[in-house]
Amino acid sequence: MRKTFNPLEWMESPDQHKTTEPPHTEPNSEISETETIIREIEAQQVDIAPNYEQWLNIGFAFAEGFGETGREFFHRTSRFYPGYSTAECDRQFTNCLKAKGHGITLKTFFHHAKQAGINISIPKNNVGKKQVSNETTQKVVPENRQMPNFPNSLFSNLPEFLQKVVQPASSQEEKDLMLLGALVSLSACLPKLYGIYDGRKMHPNLFLFITAKASAGKGRLMLCKHLVNPIHKQMREQAKMLKMQHDSEMADYNTKKGKEENIEKPTKPPEKMLFIPANNSSTGAYQLLGDSDGKGLIFETEGDTLAHAFKSDYGNYSDGFRKAFHHETISYYRRTDREYVDIENPCLSAVLSGTPKQVLSLIPNAENGLFSRFILYYMNVRPTWKNVFATDTNQGLDEYFESLGNEFYELYRVLKTNPEMQFLLTAEQKRKFNSFFEQIQTRYVALQGLDYMATVRRLGLIAFRIAMILSALRIMETGELNSKITCLDEDFQTSLSLVG
Repeated sequence: MRKTFNPLEWMESPDQHKTTEPPHTEPNSEISETETIIREIEAQQVDIAPNYEQWLNIGFAFAEGFGETGREFFHRTSRFYPGYSTAECDRQFTNCLKAKGHGITLKTFFHHAKQAGINISIPKNNVGKKQVSNETTQKVVPENRQMPNFPNSLFSNLPEFLQKVVQPASSQEEKDLMLLGALVSLSACLPKLYGIYDGRKMHPNLFLFITAKASAGKGRLMLCKHLVNPIHKQMREQAKMLKMQHDSEMADYNTKKGKEENIEKPTKPPEKMLFIPANNSSTGAYQLLGDSDGKGLIFETEGDTLAHAFKSDYGNYSDGFRKAFHHETISYYRRTDREYVDIENPCLSAVLSGTPKQVLSLIPNAENGLFSRFILYYMNVRPTWKNVFATDTNQGLDEYFESLGNEFYELYRVLKTNPEMQFLLTAEQKRKFNSFFEQIQTRYVALQGLDYMATVRRLGLIAFRIAMILSALRIMETGELNSKITCLDEDFQTSLSLVG
C-alpha cells in the first residue's frame, strides 16, 4: 500500500519545520549524528513518518543535507512503513533532489524522530542543529498532528446565507464541515447556472469526502441535507402526481384494451428525486439520474456504501460517476425495456463522510481517477468534552436548517423558472487565477512529476465552481437576476483560499 497523498493537506500544512537557513557546513558531524539516530530507529523498528507530508519532508531534509548520500538514510528510515516500496522510495528521493530551494534542513528529521519517541541527543556545540537539554533527551509520547482549519477571516466574507449555515457551529472543525457540506449540497441545486472553463460549459457540481476518526463529529454533516430537502420533497411530490396520473391512464387503457384499435399503453412516469441512493445497481443509478433530468445528489454518511457498490459486479457505476464530474454523456442499456439510453450533460454532486479506511476503500491510491475529483477534508479530533448545550437556538438544529432550506428553495425555484445564467470572472481575476494555479502546478510537477497533473488541474475547476456557487448565493441578498453574473472579489478570494 502506498503512502496516501492529499494535496490539500500538503498545501495547507503549517510551515513550522521549514527554515531559510543555508545547508550545514559540518557534514561529517551531521552524518555521524544522523547515523546514530537511524540506528535507534532501526533498533526500535518504528515508522517516524506515518503520513505523506512527514515522509516527504524527511526526504527533503536528507537531500538538502547530504545530496545523493542521503538516499540510503531515506531508505533506512522509510522501510518500517507497512507499505514500504524500494522503487517508490527511490523515485521520491530523486524528486526531492530535483526540487531544490525548499529550505527544509535536518532539523525536520530530528523533530520527527523525537516525536516518534526516539532518544535523540545532539551536542550543544554544533551550530545550527537542534539544541536538546537533558530533560528533552527522554522519550516522548508521539503527539497526534492537528490539521489546519480555514481562517476566521474567510467566514466573515461569505454570503449571508452561508454565514447563517455556519453560525450554530461550536468549533472550528464544525464551521469547516458545515461550510463544505453546504457548498457541495447546494452545488446540485443551482439549475441553469453555468460558466465557461477551458472552453467548455461547466455547472457548479462538486464531490466531497469528509474523513475523520470515530467521534470526531462528522455526523453534523447530515444537517446540510436539510438545506436541499425541500427540493427533494417537491420532486417526490411531482413523481407521486405523475404516478397517480399514470395509474388513471392505465385503468382507462385496461378498460379499452381489446375493444379499441391502435390504443397505446401509457409510458411509465419518471421516478424524480434529488437524493440518489449510493447502494444501487449501475442501471438503477443511471435510470434514477436520467429520470431526474440528469441531475442528482448522492449524500451518504458512510462512504463505504458507495465503495461497496463500485466493487460489486452489478453496481459498478464508477465510470459514469467520474464522467458526471465533467458532464460527459453517460450511456447505458435497460434490459427490461430493451432500450439504449443516453444521459446528456449529467450534473451530479456527491457528499460523503467516513473514516480514513473508508476513503482508501473508495479511492485506493492517488492514481485512481476519483482522487482528483474529490474535495478531501480531514477533520481533527479534539480530546476535550464538548459543551452539548452551547448551541443557542430555540428550535433545535434540524428545524433551524429546515428553515434555511426553505429560504434556499426560493432561489432554486426562481433559477429553475428563469433563462440560463452565465457566471463570469473579471479580467484581473482570470489573470490571478491562472497565476495562482500555474505556481501550484509548477510546485507539484517538481515534487511528483506528471502523476499529479490531473489533481492540480481539477483543483482549478473545483475553485471555479466554488466561486460560481458563492456568486449565485449573492442573488439572495441583491435580488438581481441577470443573464450574466460577475464574481465579486471577496468570493473569488474565498474560492482560492478554500482550495489553497
